[in-house]
Amino acid sequence: MQLQMGSIQISHLMLFSALAFAVLAAAFAEDNSTDSYWLLRIKSELVDPLGVLDSWSPRAHMCNWSGLACSHDQGHVVGLNLSSSGLSGSISPELWHLTSLETLDLSSNVLTGSIPSELGKIQNLRVLLLYSNFLFGKIPEGIFSLEKLQVLRIGDNQLSGEITPSIGNLTKLRVLRLAYCQFNGSIPVEIGNLKRLMSLDLQKNSFSGLLPEELHGCKELQNFAASGNSLEGEIPASLGSLKSLQVLNLANNSLSGSIPVELSHLSNLKYLNLLGNRLSGQIPLELNHLVQLEKLDLSVNNLSGPVSLFSSQLKNLETLVLSNNDLTGSIPSNFCLRNSHLQQLFLHQNNLSGKFPLELLNCSSLQQLDLSDNNFEGELPSDLDELENLTDLKLNNNSFSGKLPPEVGNMSNLVNLYLFDNLMTGGLPPEIGKLKRLSIIYLYDNQLSGEIPVELTNCTSLTEIDFFGNHFNGSIPPSIGKLKNLIVFQLRQNDLSGPIPPSLGYCRKLQILALADNKLSGTLPPTFRFLSELYKVTLYNNSFEGPLPSSLFLLKNLQIINFSHNRFMGSISPLLGSNSLTALDLTNNSFSGPIPYRLAMSINLSRLRLAHNRLIGNIPNEFVKLTELRFLDLSFNNLTGDVAPQLSNCRKLEHLLLSNNQLTGTMPSWLGSIEDIGELDFSSNNFHGEIPAQLGNCSRLLKLSLHSNNFSGKIPQEIGNLTSLNVLSLHRNNLSGSIPSTLQECKKLFELRLSENFLTGSIPPELGRLTELQVILDLSENSLFGEIPSSLGNLVKLERLNLSFNHLQGEVPFSLTKLTSLHMLNLSNNDLQGQLPSTFSGFPLSSFIGNNKLCGPPLVSCWGSGGQEKRSLSNAAVVGIIVAIVFTSTLICLIMLYIMVKMWQNWRRVTVSSLVGGGTEQRRDEEKCVCGEQKRKNGDYWKVNSMVMVPSQDNRNSRTCIFPFKMDAEPIGNTLV
Repeated sequence: MQLQMGSIQISHLMLFSALAFAVLAAAFAEDNSTDSYWLLRIKSELVDPLGVLDSWSPRAHMCNWSGLACSHDQGHVVGLNLSSSGLSGSISPELWHLTSLETLDLSSNVLTGSIPSELGKIQNLRVLLLYSNFLFGKIPEGIFSLEKLQVLRIGDNQLSGEITPSIGNLTKLRVLRLAYCQFNGSIPVEIGNLKRLMSLDLQKNSFSGLLPEELHGCKELQNFAASGNSLEGEIPASLGSLKSLQVLNLANNSLSGSIPVELSHLSNLKYLNLLGNRLSGQIPLELNHLVQLEKLDLSVNNLSGPVSLFSSQLKNLETLVLSNNDLTGSIPSNFCLRNSHLQQLFLHQNNLSGKFPLELLNCSSLQQLDLSDNNFEGELPSDLDELENLTDLKLNNNSFSGKLPPEVGNMSNLVNLYLFDNLMTGGLPPEIGKLKRLSIIYLYDNQLSGEIPVELTNCTSLTEIDFFGNHFNGSIPPSIGKLKNLIVFQLRQNDLSGPIPPSLGYCRKLQILALADNKLSGTLPPTFRFLSELYKVTLYNNSFEGPLPSSLFLLKNLQIINFSHNRFMGSISPLLGSNSLTALDLTNNSFSGPIPYRLAMSINLSRLRLAHNRLIGNIPNEFVKLTELRFLDLSFNNLTGDVAPQLSNCRKLEHLLLSNNQLTGTMPSWLGSIEDIGELDFSSNNFHGEIPAQLGNCSRLLKLSLHSNNFSGKIPQEIGNLTSLNVLSLHRNNLSGSIPSTLQECKKLFELRLSENFLTGSIPPELGRLTELQVILDLSENSLFGEIPSSLGNLVKLERLNLSFNHLQGEVPFSLTKLTSLHMLNLSNNDLQGQLPSTFSGFPLSSFIGNNKLCGPPLVSCWGSGGQEKRSLSNAAVVGIIVAIVFTSTLICLIMLYIMVKMWQNWRRVTVSSLVGGGTEQRRDEEKCVCGEQKRKNGDYWKVNSMVMVPSQDNRNSRTCIFPFKMDAEPIGNTLV
């Protein structure tokens, strides 16, 4: 009741105050020519949560109001400053009534809306400050008519559009700052008309085009910043005429060409920033004339050639950044003198070479030195400690070798030491323990060896230690717990042994612990429970053993756990105290018991790998909550039951591995609705039923392994939709029907196994289109028949082909000889026939046995005894051979008959001559024949012409003598001798 009465009183009080204000305001309303009248109207349009405008009241003179400056006669407002007042709302157009206003500052508030065009009517305005608000829209054209305007700062808003040429009308302007907006278009050349301009800030906009040459008209310009735009073309050489310029910032544009030598004329220049452009060529030697220069950044360009800037000449230079270029050579010997003021030198990511530049040891004022990502080599100098002020030493990604000098322990100011990815050898010197300020030490990817010195634990400021990929041995220092500030402890891939020191649990700020790939052993110390900040721990590939301490359940921030490939045993529940797990890998241990349903409390879990353990029971139904799960591997356990339908909520699954368990039931069809699934392995279980056709919807599937189950029915035609498939393993099931020809669409297959099923029909010729098949094509132990398709010869990458134990017929296609990558071939136990191609002789006999009509090496020869060809011929071949034999025999008979007829005719002629001519002539002929024979013996040979024997034409007078030997005196009968 009292509360209600209090509320009523407050309401009455507020109403009275409002009425009183209205009455007083009405009094002022009688004269709307006064500034106070308009100021009260402006106040009414603003939201003032901080009460800055509370003093604006008709009861007080306006010159006493906060944020106002009045004229000498106190009749007009000449200044309005409400900067950083927390005001919101819009800028009132009524401001134009304050005709005497010279300064308007509404910067750093929460004002929205556009800039009123009416501000262009305040002709006395000299300073307009609207920066750091949320204003949008274009700059009103009227602003550019304020002829007395000297300062225009409207940056850090959401203003946009182009800057019009009218800006050239502001001839008295000294400061123009439009940075951090969304202005676009080109920079108007009319800016060159602003002869009195001292500061021009256009950075962080979307200006494009060229830098106007006309900028050289701004002779009084001291600061010019246009970084973070899209300017292109070359840097105008005319900028070298701006003798008053102290700051030139053109970083992060698309400027090209070389650096103008004329910039060396800017004798007052203190800051030059050209980083992040496309500048090329060498660094002008003339830049060494910029004796006032304090900061120079030419990084992230395409500059080449040597380092030609010397702090010995640039005596005021404090920061030199030349990183991310293509500079070559070594650092000049006269680069630095002891009176140098150089504090920061960044030369990383170039092609500099040579040994560690001893010249740098003269830069005694150096605090940060970065030579990383170059080609430096050799040993580090022992007098490196001459750089006594050095806080950051980054020498990573070079080829430095040798030992780390013990003198590094004298660099008492060193905070960050980066030596990773070099060729450093030897041990870590104990003197390292003298570096009390050392915070980060990165030595990974070297060849360091020996024990980690216990003195390292004296560096109590250490926050990060990374010794990954070295050869450190021995144990982890037992006093590691002294490093109370340690956040990252990375010792992966070394040769460390022994247990984890219990004192590690006292590094209570530790967030990342990586001890994987070592030879560590023992159990986890109970002090692990104190690592409450730990979110990533990797202990894989060690020899840790025993059950997990139950106190690990207290680690509530764990996100990534990898204890795989160890000898842990017992329950995994102690690791599940955190509900923030994103990755859990316990592969290849001896964990037992059921999978805890509490895992489902980590709803952001994306990787769960529990393979090769002794887990039992079902897949928890609570996994329905794991909607972020991408990798689930439960293979090689003793899990039973079926695949929980709740897994269908895991729509982001990419890998589902359940092989080598005792799971039962059918393969769920909802798997076809998981679009990102890339690997599906249900092999070696007791699944039955048909393979769901819905799997054809898994267009990103790379591996489908269902072998060694009891699947039956046909192979779905929809398998052909899996055009990304690399591996298909369906062997050792009860599948029947034919091999679907749609498999030809799986053109990325490099492994296809369909053996040990009940498949029938012929081998589809379309399999010859799977030209990426490489590992194996196995169709063995089925009931396939027909011939081997010659198209299989197109599988030139294939290494293993097994078609054994089928009913294949016909000859082995000669096209298979093109399979030059084949090192295993099995065609045994089929009904093949004919001769094997000779190129198959190198395969063992077992590759072809069980084919009774097949011959040729390594089988028996295809030629039987007596020279008769054993192999069977086709009917056409047999007919062809018979026709050839008959034709040849007939031709020979005709020739012989012709010869015999000719010889008989000659014999008859001789016989008649003997009877008619008498004995004397006969004896002469005989003598001539004998004489002819004698002549033949002396070199006059008989010739054969047209199957008739005739004497040599050289003996023209001799008569024909049929026989080249002496004949008997007896009469010649009918017998030819």
